[in-house]
Amino acid sequence: MASTIKALSTISSTKKTPLFNEQEWVIEVQRSIKEDIADEDVKTRVSIFCVPQALVLCKPEAYVPQLFALGPYHHWRPQLYDMERYKIAAARRIQGRLNGVVEFDGVVKKFVKEEYKIRCHYHKHLDVNGETLAWMMAIDGSFLLEFLQSIYFKNQDKAQREAQPMTVSKRIEHERAKVGFNMIIRDITMLENQIPLFLLRKLFKLVYSKKDIADEELSNILTEFVREVSPFKISDDSLILMMDNFTRHAHLLELLYWTVVPKVKEHASEINQVNEQNGAVESKEEIKGDPTILQKAMNWLWKLISSINGAPIRYIKRLIFSRPIMFIVKCPWKIITALPMFSLIKLPVENFFSQLIPKRKSNDDKKSDGEEQPPLVEEIDIPSVTELVRAGVKFVPTSKDLTTIRFDAKTVTLHLPIISLDNNTEVVLRNLVAYEASVVTGPMVFTRYAELMYGVIDTEEDVKTLRENGVLVNRMKSHGEAAELWNGMSKSVRLSKVAFLDKTIGDVNRYYGSRWGVKCRMLMKKYVYASWPILTFLAVGLLIFLSCVQAFCSVYSCSSHLTQLINSGDGS
Repeated sequence: MASTIKALSTISSTKKTPLFNEQEWVIEVQRSIKEDIADEDVKTRVSIFCVPQALVLCKPEAYVPQLFALGPYHHWRPQLYDMERYKIAAARRIQGRLNGVVEFDGVVKKFVKEEYKIRCHYHKHLDVNGETLAWMMAIDGSFLLEFLQSIYFKNQDKAQREAQPMTVSKRIEHERAKVGFNMIIRDITMLENQIPLFLLRKLFKLVYSKKDIADEELSNILTEFVREVSPFKISDDSLILMMDNFTRHAHLLELLYWTVVPKVKEHASEINQVNEQNGAVESKEEIKGDPTILQKAMNWLWKLISSINGAPIRYIKRLIFSRPIMFIVKCPWKIITALPMFSLIKLPVENFFSQLIPKRKSNDDKKSDGEEQPPLVEEIDIPSVTELVRAGVKFVPTSKDLTTIRFDAKTVTLHLPIISLDNNTEVVLRNLVAYEASVVTGPMVFTRYAELMYGVIDTEEDVKTLRENGVLVNRMKSHGEAAELWNGMSKSVRLSKVAFLDKTIGDVNRYYGSRWGVKCRMLMKKYVYASWPILTFLAVGLLIFLSCVQAFCSVYSCSSHLTQLINSGDGS
């Protein structure tokens, strides 16, 4: 419980001091146990987590606030403390809007009563006392409320904007222009930078004049916020349904997540790798072939040659098993490779055998790799947009949620929801993935969608094709930035199967793998391109053999000996 953690923290810190009082320790424990009885009645789930380290390592600036700290996780960072004056100014304006009903101190006292409920929202222990936490939440909540209202007023018509008082609308516009609107948007959508939504609701009821419709007005404000930051087009029906129940959500990021991500009724089963799709598909990595096929063919060819007893073959056999050749075979490899002619074949032969013998990492190497590096999750095994277009696949945008993703084999059409990319999108998407990885226990729909997009988008050409087909709206500087946006986003702690997305991926792979051009290209890569070291070795060996034969024949006049062997073979 929150109070127990706080008490034990106090106890442990007290015990470190030289003047430790056992009686005070007993009193502190008794008080914490009594307080935890009240805690049992607070049914509040943890909703504000620290982002998994595996994700932070990929891009720290996408998860750590760069301008404003909201809540306790980053409040004491020196880099962000300069912006406290803007939050204090917002709290001062909120105090002016209380209309004498209650002082700002009264707001803080109301928040102090909710201390344990506030602490329950945070996964990490908050090493601050109750009053400090209440002041922090009141000031941060004032700033956040004003900023959300500025988004709401921005999207209203001109008459409504001008009707707002200076302290609410125009001053907010002025402040927003000074500190950077987009940077604040990115900061307030970060998982570690959330404050409980129920505090925002309490504060809004205190400052809003019409108490009976305060929730409705706050719902409208939150609706505009979701429309502003959501990368997907959300239908009005979905927004109305979600905002009617906004009080069930813990914070802004959770509200955005459940507005964007549909609830899928299926059980999640965790998987270790992403690429468990059905159907043949061309990998984006270089496909390593099976050299044993060529080896079997060479063995068969050697047996066939050995079974032939013609005069030329007997002559070649006699040459191969002669003493000089047998000496070379039995001679150590280091001595052979030191010879002028044979040094040419050293590299091809070593490459050939290094492919046959897999390298194994030691336990120490594995441990050292796993300590600092994020988990290596392979991207979904699906062709890129360019490859699919070459195979005849068409892309069609849908204006609904992620459940509309599907592949129609009859019309060879892949349906994808419209997504808009701008300067804020990457932070929003990454923190939605982080929230899902930390909180959601069911199917990780959004993470799987991010994997799908990372799989189909490889280059600028892929982004351009999706934009031309209306699936992607790119407001970034270039298509290259949009292509790099998905990089590393899906390095999640865990992945889960999502039936409708896995079916779509499997259908695409089956169609793509059934194309004759794709089959031929895959066979070439698997059995020809990957066998180049073997072919190079054989070619060099054949070249050396022919050079030796030529040198031998120039000395011993092979033509006369070969004629005698042929005549003797015919005579027998």
